[in-house]
Amino acid sequence: MTWPDAPQPPLRLAVDREALIANWRALDRLSGKARAGAAVKADGYGVGARLVGESLAGAGCRDFFVAYSSEAAELSGLIEPCNISVLHGPQSAEDAAYIASAGLRPVINSLRQAKFWYDAGGGACDLMVDTGINRLGLAMADLGDELVGGLDVVTLMSHLASADEDSPLNAVQLARWQQACAQVSSRDTSLANSAGIMLGEAYHGTLTRPGLSLYGGVPRGELAPHIRRVVQPQAMLMQVRDVAAGESIGYNATFTASQPMRAGVVAIGYADGYLRAWSGKGMMKSGTVHLPVVGRVSMDMTVIDLAAAPQLQEGDWVDMAYDLPFAAEVSGLSQYELLTSLGRRFGR
Repeated sequence: MTWPDAPQPPLRLAVDREALIANWRALDRLSGKARAGAAVKADGYGVGARLVGESLAGAGCRDFFVAYSSEAAELSGLIEPCNISVLHGPQSAEDAAYIASAGLRPVINSLRQAKFWYDAGGGACDLMVDTGINRLGLAMADLGDELVGGLDVVTLMSHLASADEDSPLNAVQLARWQQACAQVSSRDTSLANSAGIMLGEAYHGTLTRPGLSLYGGVPRGELAPHIRRVVQPQAMLMQVRDVAAGESIGYNATFTASQPMRAGVVAIGYADGYLRAWSGKGMMKSGTVHLPVVGRVSMDMTVIDLAAAPQLQEGDWVDMAYDLPFAAEVSGLSQYELLTSLGRRFGR
């Protein structure tokens, strides 16, 4: 049996492509003499890697970054494989062979990965040096190793741990990165993420790697005037119900109506990335009218107070109050979590 085409889901993610492109252009401009690439890992930070890649490549972006080689397939036909860097590098000999055959560029993070790459035939790659974040990255002490000396390094990069703060660690990492740049020959150099761009020209190298701010995030206050909102989650009102005074709503009865109220059951929950952190704190909107979340957020449903919007009926749509800096402050979640947790059930 052939299944008919499924109807659109009762939740959707409105993506403002013009804002996305404007954000990249702003970050490219703020990068000064360097050019800005685009981190599109984690399905374009939850926005949709293919949508993001198509939009930014069309706007002139040349450099794209994914975490794993398997993510690069989302960009096939849009971006030349040699312009896609695999940040986590080859995880095995088989992964290195795949990266080589696909024409992607691995980011070498260790001597072990360098060996994988040589055994796969080698070729152009990037090199990540750990300058103080102590995650992935080649140790500074290994820069003189003969395996490193034989690499064809396109971009020498490192990653800042505290660019969103005025931390002494920023200067420490900058000095170590500059030391690495003096030791390793490369065509490009890259240190700054979105927040790092605002630390100044010394942090830029020749290529910056914005991620969060492409999608509307503001990791440093100085970015706020330059960054536009990109995503707007929306969900359908599945049911409207009258709740009597004294009745509770949701799991564990954390909310009790103090007077008769009109409540709406909305088609979004923590399976969609609208996490339980929003319980009793979240807000949805109909136009400019705010509709507070009441009770606990469930896996697939959230209940809102409809007192301020008597016109809303079943089948109508509401917006999440999801401006990233504001939403992070209210929910206690990071702006990164707010984006990347958005589920696959959203129509985009």
